[in-house]
Amino acid sequence: MPPAEVLYAENQALKAELAQRDALIGWLQKQVFGGGKSEKLDPSQLKLKLLDQQKLIEQTATPETISYERRRASRERVPLRAEAFAHLPVKETVVIEPEEVLAAPNQFERIGEQRSFEVDVVPPKLFKREFVLPKYRAKNQADRAPVVAPAQVRPVEGGYASAGLLAWVLISKYLDHAPLYRLEKMSGRWGARLPRQSMVEWVRIASDWLEPIYTRMHRGLLESGYVQVDETPVRCHDPDQKRGKTKDGWLWVMNRPGGDVVFDWRLSRQHGELTSLVEGFAGVLQSDGYGAYAAYAAAHPEVRWVGCWAHARRKFFEAQGENPRVAQWILRSIAWMYHQEKHWDETGLDTSQRQQRRERDFTRRLYWLRVVVARVREQVLPQSGLGKACAYLLGQWAPLCEHLRHGETRLDNNLVENAIRPSALGKKNWLFVGHPDAGQRSAIIYSLVISCQRHGHDPLIYLRDVLTRLPQRQPGADITDLLPANWKPPVEVERPTSSQS
Repeated sequence: MPPAEVLYAENQALKAELAQRDALIGWLQKQVFGGGKSEKLDPSQLKLKLLDQQKLIEQTATPETISYERRRASRERVPLRAEAFAHLPVKETVVIEPEEVLAAPNQFERIGEQRSFEVDVVPPKLFKREFVLPKYRAKNQADRAPVVAPAQVRPVEGGYASAGLLAWVLISKYLDHAPLYRLEKMSGRWGARLPRQSMVEWVRIASDWLEPIYTRMHRGLLESGYVQVDETPVRCHDPDQKRGKTKDGWLWVMNRPGGDVVFDWRLSRQHGELTSLVEGFAGVLQSDGYGAYAAYAAAHPEVRWVGCWAHARRKFFEAQGENPRVAQWILRSIAWMYHQEKHWDETGLDTSQRQQRRERDFTRRLYWLRVVVARVREQVLPQSGLGKACAYLLGQWAPLCEHLRHGETRLDNNLVENAIRPSALGKKNWLFVGHPDAGQRSAIIYSLVISCQRHGHDPLIYLRDVLTRLPQRQPGADITDLLPANWKPPVEVERPTSSQS
């Protein structure tokens, strides 16, 4: 018979394996029945197996009654129909007279009216803009060369695409997530077919024009003293790979709350890619727990690394089913800090005051949070969801507590994750970047589009105006007024209709 130590070790290993499988089953339940993300699994078959596992758990589990208080979130008021469309211009007014009045108008007098409306749409329509350059000659100087105005400089030299058309294609792909092959098919209904290869070339030309603005935005973030950084994978087609094969590329993202967002394309997630992205930065760097950020901060004393409480909270939220009482106590403790931050935002505390309040109010709360989490980790299996959540929180404790020394930071990295969302939605439609060199073009355009939205500008109007004005300027001219943070929209702008159909 094996010794007791061997049996105990085997028992612990089996428990760890069972906890890992339970966590995987819970994750699969959320993916299949919650978000509906699975396309390969048969939901009906998987549900039967998961129900069997759930029955087994219910038979062996000890019932436990849990009570807690939860504040009901206030629902936003849904605007009335008239309020929602009040800003739309009235293109046409139709007066419908009663038949009795039309038959005998002299027998009636108007005493009032009833008004209603309907919303219509004008589909996209391509049109041409002609440029006429009259030629003149001097009447008394027959040998003098004819006089003609210089041709207008346009973004696509020698081409037919206007700045408005370029802006439309960019917004359709990078904001409305429409692949270029789909735009090619749609354009036939607009009056003329726009070849996909032409649109690919337009994207390249537009990104070349916009790159100086992008470079200024990047430099501004490096000089800001506080940035949030994250990264997301994007599949990329490489001609050096086998035919039809793709590989992972990465969009690295930098942003400052309330400031610009800058994407940067890299072919890997290696630590050195971060070094080239934030080279020359000094200040507070905020990120998730990826090791590249910790390594960079350790090698650069001028950089202070702060963590993301949303990542720590998320892991306990996902592990609630294992021990609801403990997980929800930890979640409430983290929520209390967010509640305090919201109150300070409403009262308008400055950076120095917020730092003092954090140090005064958070220190004791964080002390007891660490004590509880450390004790919980000793009582649960390391491979369980709760065990992993505790390990992550304790492993990130130093950068998470670094917020106490800074008043300008946000508690989480949610702003930069929200900035990534359009690219995440887009790659579900266009699937992959067509060439490694095209990745940086996408990064430039995403940076301008997302930054425009953050500063409250319409990206379509911004791109159309900037792509019109840039070709008119001399190389190296000042572009400060074209940065999304400084740009002012033209006085009169005719807003084109949406690119969706």
